[in-house]
Amino acid sequence: MAVPEAGLPTHVRIHEVGPRDGLQNEKTVVPVEVKAEFIRRLAAAGLSTVETTSFVHPKWVPQLADAEQLVPMLDGVEARLPVLVPNRRGLERALALGVREIAVFGSVTESFAKANLNRTVDESLEMFAPVVAEAKEAGLRVRGYLSMCFGDPWEGAVPIARTVDVSRRLLGLGCDELSLGDTIGVATPGHVTALLAALGEAGVGAERLAVHFHDTYGQALANTLAALRHGVTTVDASAGGLGGCPYAKSATGNLATEDLVWMLDGLGITTGVDLGRLTATSVWMAGHLGRPSPSRTVRALSHQEP
Repeated sequence: MAVPEAGLPTHVRIHEVGPRDGLQNEKTVVPVEVKAEFIRRLAAAGLSTVETTSFVHPKWVPQLADAEQLVPMLDGVEARLPVLVPNRRGLERALALGVREIAVFGSVTESFAKANLNRTVDESLEMFAPVVAEAKEAGLRVRGYLSMCFGDPWEGAVPIARTVDVSRRLLGLGCDELSLGDTIGVATPGHVTALLAALGEAGVGAERLAVHFHDTYGQALANTLAALRHGVTTVDASAGGLGGCPYAKSATGNLATEDLVWMLDGLGITTGVDLGRLTATSVWMAGHLGRPSPSRTVRALSHQEP
């Protein structure tokens, strides 16, 4: 039964990251034909944005080494299909295939910037500057990801002022949208509210922000609700709860898209997503991965055992 809560958005856009952020952390490599079908099914379930792959060197993320084969297989899919690019070479590869949306992936903390990009935070922003500029010149939409916005496995708690500073700098490069990542899942609702308030005071409104929560401590939905109450209307999620982060071993799965849709449906917030079709898609993918989905909603609706 839908029971709306006053002050919440009437519509939320779900930025589906399962095919990229989800599958990049799988131990086995999923065949490209299965990936393409996964994306088609997600779009058919009503997801308007499906992040498809990453143009990173295969040495670093072998699970996504088939980007050049995958993108042409998605012709005709009616959804926004952004891809992650790590540098100018990645952008060149994406442009050659006619990609219309890209994302760059930075870090608030020095430790993770070094682990993930082998650069300092300043050096990574310098690397992104020409990528964002060239993408915008080519008419592309650009998203900026920031990891470790709430906590870091090496550095511990991350000061809100530092997250605000790096957020403003990344947006200042020309990104259309910034996704705030709780990479290891340590955020709590009060922290989320405080960070969003600080960003607002610094001139970064909720309309330019997305949130990306991991469910390590079971806080992803609570944190999402805190963000919605602050006016955020774009939420990252992963079908079936797939994903984590290959460079942060304490990062467990992303917020499951089905769990998010169940909550949003209950609040009377529209997403355009058919929960039944989405659940069936995650059950199908779980079969290809050889293990059940960690999503509680998938298990409840498909009567799967934990």
